[in-house]
Amino acid sequence: MGVVVAIALGLTLSACAPGRVDAVAAPPQVEAELGDDTQAQLTAAVERAMAATGSGGAIAGVWVPWAGQWVSGFGANPDGSAVAADDAFKAGPVTRAMTCDVLYGLAADGVVDVADPVTNWIVGFPATPVVTLEQLCDSTSGLGSYQPKLQGRWETNPSRTWAPHELLAYGLAAGAPTGDGTYANSDAGYVMLGIALERASGSTAAELFERYVFGPLGMTASSLPGATAELGLHGTQSVITPEGAVDCANAVDLTSLSPSAGFTASGAVTTADDLGRYARALATGLRSFDGEERFAAPLPVDGGAPTWYTVDGGAYHAGTLVGQYGSVPGYQTVAFADRDTGLTVVAVLNNSRASAEAIRVLGWQLAAIASKVPAAEGETAPPSGLPWTPEQLDGDLAAVATCPIP
Repeated sequence: MGVVVAIALGLTLSACAPGRVDAVAAPPQVEAELGDDTQAQLTAAVERAMAATGSGGAIAGVWVPWAGQWVSGFGANPDGSAVAADDAFKAGPVTRAMTCDVLYGLAADGVVDVADPVTNWIVGFPATPVVTLEQLCDSTSGLGSYQPKLQGRWETNPSRTWAPHELLAYGLAAGAPTGDGTYANSDAGYVMLGIALERASGSTAAELFERYVFGPLGMTASSLPGATAELGLHGTQSVITPEGAVDCANAVDLTSLSPSAGFTASGAVTTADDLGRYARALATGLRSFDGEERFAAPLPVDGGAPTWYTVDGGAYHAGTLVGQYGSVPGYQTVAFADRDTGLTVVAVLNNSRASAEAIRVLGWQLAAIASKVPAAEGETAPPSGLPWTPEQLDGDLAAVATCPIP
C-alpha cells in the first residue's frame, strides 16, 4: 500500500478563533516525491514561464494526494544567491482570499454579518449606494484600484510606508462605488474590507490574519507584516528602454517595496509550503467557518471568459480549481487547489513586468501536468476533470510574454 500521511496543523488560537484543526485526513497526501518524468515536465513549465517574463528566480510546489509532492527553487537573486524552495516571498493578491477568510471567520463568531453595510464602521463613506462587506470580498462594489496610480511612486520610493487610508483614497479617486454587483477586481475594496474588519473586531489586520488564517492552518512562516518584511526571494522588474521596449537583460530590484503598499489587498508574506497548505484548505473547506454560501453565487471573470472560469468569495474558480493569482511590483504569485481531489499548485516568479496572466498560465499548466500523474502503489488516481491541457496554454503564455521564449 502507498504510504499516506495526514497533514499536521499545529496551532495556538484565542478563545474566539476557529476550532482546532489537528489533522486533515481527506484527501490524504502520499508521502513521496513525484516521479522523475513528472518533475521534468513541471520544471520545463516553470523555466518556460521564467523565460517569458524575464524572471531570474522562481519557486514552485505541487502536491498530488494520490502520488506525491514536489517543491523546488529555480535560478538566482540579483545578488547571485541561489533561490531556495523555502524562501519567503510576497503572496500578492492571494492575500485577498485571506481577507475574505477573516470576514467569514468573524461572521461565524457573530462579530459581523457579511451583509452589513461598510458604513457601520467607516465614517464618511457614501451611504448610497449601499456597499456591503460581502460586496467588498466579492469585488462587486465598483470601487476603483489604486495600484495603477501609485505604481510609479512605488518604483521610485519603494521603502515608503503607506497608511491604509492613503491607499483607499487613491482607489476612491480612481472609481466611486456603484453597487451594481458587477465583478471588477479592486485592490481598494480589499483594503476597505480590512479597515472595516479591524474596527469591527478591535484587532489589527495582522492579528486577524494570524487568528483566522495562519494559526489554524499551521502557516508558521507566513504573516501580514507592516512596514518591512524579510524576503528570501528578491522581487524585480525589467526596465524599459528609451525606445519603449522591455530590456530582458536588466531589471530593478523592488524587494524593498513596503508590504504596507498592499495591506489586506496584497501585503501577506509566505512560503511555498505554507501557501500550498492554504490553497488546499481554501478549496476543500477545512475550517469551521468554511461554508458553501461563500462560493454560492459565482460571476463571470469577464464577458469573454469560458463558463467554467468564474469568481466569487475572493477567489477564482477554474473548473474544479479554486484559488487566486496576480502580481505586485517584483512578484507574480499563483495558488490553486482542486476542491474534489485536493491537488494543489503554487508558484511565484520574481519579475512583475509581464501581465499577471503569465503566472495564471503557469499555475494552470502545473495543475494539468499534475492531474495526469499515475497513482502510487496501492492508491487510486481520480479522473482528470480540468478543461485544458498544458499544450493548450502554451499559446496563452506566448501572448503575454515580454521576453523571448526559447
